[in-house]
Amino acid sequence: MGPSTVGPMGELIVLRHGETEWSRGGRHTGRTDVPLTPRGEDQARSLPSLLEGRRVVRTLSSPAERARRTAELAGLRVDDVDPDLWEWDYGGYEGITSAEIREERPGWFLWDDGVIAGDAGHPGESVRQVGERADAVLERARPLLADGNVALVAHGHVLRVLTARWLGLEPALGRLFALDTGTLSTLGAEHGRPVITSWNVPSR
Repeated sequence: MGPSTVGPMGELIVLRHGETEWSRGGRHTGRTDVPLTPRGEDQARSLPSLLEGRRVVRTLSSPAERARRTAELAGLRVDDVDPDLWEWDYGGYEGITSAEIREERPGWFLWDDGVIAGDAGHPGESVRQVGERADAVLERARPLLADGNVALVAHGHVLRVLTARWLGLEPALGRLFALDTGTLSTLGAEHGRPVITSWNVPSR
């Protein structure tokens, strides 16, 4: 699928939530609602300096408390809590590090090999399913860009997939876009074609 042509518009402001204990330890954090660490809150409080001069007409947030708290500390009012902005459902790998997974599955790589099913609360998702959710978010966000910038506050992997889809790439190519906690990125257009206008800018 190639990138679609877009007209004059605002940008998508992509914010990954601040640090949590699990993100600091490299544990896969999908649907478990882990709060921000003190450092994560500091990261979020520093985001307004990156938002300065950017008029945000709408803010969409993941339902996770760590995302909503990041938006609040960044000075953004959440207009819509969007379930499609939840992080990748890691299934049976929830709370486990990549190193621990590779003890059982040598060479395992999330973007290529996916996850295994977990319990009822963590059934797991394929990268294609995450891509379908990202497409749904973009479908809702694109019309809003006619009025200005739209902020999306969510998680590392889902935002990487969303970026790939913005560019017209396959969902698994989200692996190309490393994204740290407490960062701001922007997605816009050049000559009517979707582009990344900034990426992984730290809050401090």
